[in-house]
Amino acid sequence: MTETVFLTGASGFIAKHIIVQLLNAGYQVRGSVRSLSRSDEIIKAVTPQLDDASKLEERLSFVALDLSKDDGWDGVMEGCSVLLHTASPFPLQQPDNDEEIIRPAVDGTERALKAAQTAGIERVVLTSSAVAVMHSDLPRGRQAYDEADWSEDFYPTQNAYGRSKTHAEKAAWAFVAKDGVTIRLTTINPVLVLGPALDGNYGTSLQVAERIFSGKDPMQPRFGIPVVDVRDVAAMHVKALSTPQSEGQRILASESFQWMKDMAETMKQAYPDRGIKAREAPDFLIKMMALFDSDIKTIIPQLGVPKHISNQRAKDVLGIDFIPARDAILASAESIKSYQA
Repeated sequence: MTETVFLTGASGFIAKHIIVQLLNAGYQVRGSVRSLSRSDEIIKAVTPQLDDASKLEERLSFVALDLSKDDGWDGVMEGCSVLLHTASPFPLQQPDNDEEIIRPAVDGTERALKAAQTAGIERVVLTSSAVAVMHSDLPRGRQAYDEADWSEDFYPTQNAYGRSKTHAEKAAWAFVAKDGVTIRLTTINPVLVLGPALDGNYGTSLQVAERIFSGKDPMQPRFGIPVVDVRDVAAMHVKALSTPQSEGQRILASESFQWMKDMAETMKQAYPDRGIKAREAPDFLIKMMALFDSDIKTIIPQLGVPKHISNQRAKDVLGIDFIPARDAILASAESIKSYQA
């Protein structure tokens, strides 16, 4: 019998890739969206990527669901054997009050898990984030963060989004640890997710790549971030479903650390006519710019500090052979170019 996967946040950048890989692997998908008006958008985006698009109306369906409300959850997962919970608020700007993003992330995760438990679902994969891992001091002698690490709420480099992902993931692990809960949980913790967009509705997911590609900034800050390709992140979610060794595990998704200037140089070489700026700015200039740009202000504590993330568990447990970060960067740039035309 074909398994049906319940996927929250089905219109998301990562979620669309997950839908493609689930359908190509033979699963049926029931996706949640805040409005059913997004259904046609998703179908249009994923259809060209499918090995077989026949009988798609039987294999891919949608329900309207709001993670911030209790209404609509009763019976919504009946008949599903798996929950993939990808939905989470991702702000363009950090809120004035952290609870504006933390509370919805935690409450939405708990609502999804409660509905799964009620429906008898025992297998759950949660999309967390490396920001729930990498905002703390590494123990002496360690060069890279791994799945044993947890971010600290008030670490200098942490922000509201990072706190929301940390609290939501901790809430998930606390939920499955309760007596009587039979859910077997895996969390996938991606770093900056780049790669090809399946349509122009990729929201804030590619905003770092967009900022570089637009040539908005005259120079790049001495700042970097680990990168992973969206296709690998989707593959990790799907492979976890058929990999019992992944149960009860956090699994980081990261290919390699990339300085902003190197990301810019990669794009500049491929698109020499775009006016992409690859020069590196002195720290004092970035600190001055931060006085007028709140997005820049958040990176000040991380200037010149590389953050390396271990991907060994992803390789060992899920057998992931990561797509090079350079390919993910160029695929992002090509998507931005195509959909902004």
